[in-house]
Amino acid sequence: MKAMLRGIAASDGVACGRVYRLDEPNLHVSQQAITDLDYELNRFHQALEATVSEIETIKTRVNKNLGADRAQVFIAQMAMLKDQDLIGNIEQHIRKRHINAEFAVQLVSTTVKDELAEFVDNPYLQERLTNWQAVAKRLTAHLLGVTLPNLALVQDPVIVVTHDLIASAAVAVNPKQVLGFVTDAGGRTSHSSILARSLNIPAVVGTQAATHELTNGELVVVNGTQGNVMVAPTADEIAVARRTMAQRVKNQQRLEKLTHYETVSKDGVGVTLAANMGTMTDLPRVLASGAESIGLFRTEFLYLDAQHLPTEDEQFAIYRQVLKQLRPRPVVIRTLDVGGDKPLPYRPSQNEANPFMGARAIRQSLAHQQVFRSQLRALIRASAFGNLKIMFPMIATLDELRQAKAIYDDERSKLTAKRVPMGKIAVGMMVEVPAAALLADRFANEVDFMSIGTNDLIGYTLAADRTNQNVAYLYQPYHPAVLRLIDRVISAGHAAGIPVAMCGEMAGDPIALPLLLGMGLDEFSMAPGSILKARQVIRQLDAHELASLAETTVNSASTSQEVVTMVQAAVPDVLNG
Repeated sequence: MKAMLRGIAASDGVACGRVYRLDEPNLHVSQQAITDLDYELNRFHQALEATVSEIETIKTRVNKNLGADRAQVFIAQMAMLKDQDLIGNIEQHIRKRHINAEFAVQLVSTTVKDELAEFVDNPYLQERLTNWQAVAKRLTAHLLGVTLPNLALVQDPVIVVTHDLIASAAVAVNPKQVLGFVTDAGGRTSHSSILARSLNIPAVVGTQAATHELTNGELVVVNGTQGNVMVAPTADEIAVARRTMAQRVKNQQRLEKLTHYETVSKDGVGVTLAANMGTMTDLPRVLASGAESIGLFRTEFLYLDAQHLPTEDEQFAIYRQVLKQLRPRPVVIRTLDVGGDKPLPYRPSQNEANPFMGARAIRQSLAHQQVFRSQLRALIRASAFGNLKIMFPMIATLDELRQAKAIYDDERSKLTAKRVPMGKIAVGMMVEVPAAALLADRFANEVDFMSIGTNDLIGYTLAADRTNQNVAYLYQPYHPAVLRLIDRVISAGHAAGIPVAMCGEMAGDPIALPLLLGMGLDEFSMAPGSILKARQVIRQLDAHELASLAETTVNSASTSQEVVTMVQAAVPDVLNG
């Protein structure tokens, strides 16, 4: 064995395969004087033909693997490469200025960007700008002789290695093509990790060195359970990895027998196991997972996956499809949660010093009410086709909640006046800010349900950025302070007669499951791939006995390790099973 990289175990399982680096090459260009114009124009047209061919290939494979909707953007890009005005402008720069083709492409790109800069609220023009920037980038790469990474062009399954898989890139991942993830950055609740678990793909994140140590085509073994990556494994190590992979398949087949079982504890306490969902490509996995509902539909990926702000009708079509597929099971759809580590690529950056505490989630929606109202109208219209629950993210104050509800009520009244069909809608909120958890008894009287978002609640409680490796040790899901807040929210919800769910990553954590069951959590929403394992665990637990364990940990434990030790001592057979 050549080396071992260590990181954070982000998504269980073992994968053996060859590295595919998903990192951006240097596309810097400088102006060069050209004497042979025919040669330069010919070089430009060869790059143009290669770009058209490449985008055509990407379009075909995306259409096959991810669907026609995802492929539409590449049709638009190919049309742009045949736009005589744009192409003619590049040729004109080469001829008149006697400059190299790649610098001419850059000049035209700058002109297009400047011309469209003032039309930030025009979806069509912003989509055109985004498409042109993508085309220009690929065209420049061909002129420079540089290969742009793209998973759609990969023929064989690979281990994706990247600094961090940002949300806008994550939506393009084809689970049939990716065996595992390895990243430099991130933690268990980073978006790379959440994506990996939702796709049931082994992942190790936060290695800090993967992109420096691993090269394209290199054979590695990714252990997402232990949090390490074997580099250049021996034949014996490869054999062990493949046996582990085969055993995992067998274990999954055994778990699949629980697909249609109810989630009931050993002493008869029933809870709901729901699935988290980000894009329409997740829907087949949700339907096959044994989920009793969708506890979190992250609508931000509809925006991140688009080249422009999705229209009301575009959103309506997606919400309607999900609700129809799931009915009569409930679907909790969270309104737009962008900002922080999820900036919209086609909206100008606000350059906030601390974006995680800035204009994100409900704050963005209240500041950009046109976008918010459009989404609410789409949701209300779609409610006629299923069992819809709307959830507002990152509520910190009662004023925010009341303002969001007032806008919702206003749009519902307008649609009612127009006799638009709609169903009964439950309106709830996420509890992910400590202030909301501490005042949960006040909030509980103003909503139909609450859902605890532990990913942010943990970070805000311990002042630890989940994506910052320097403070990763502080991001502790089992910290007694976090457990006290969770217990407080559940108690407040039950006192008010409303259900309490959890849609953060903690909901599917084996150590957390006994505690949450003991606290009386009503709904556990998690990655689809975690549902059957959670059902197996819960069916072996006694909820009434665990109530005592939960009370002890909340009131007596002082550290995260003490909590883990208490849980392991209370239910060793279940956790080791």
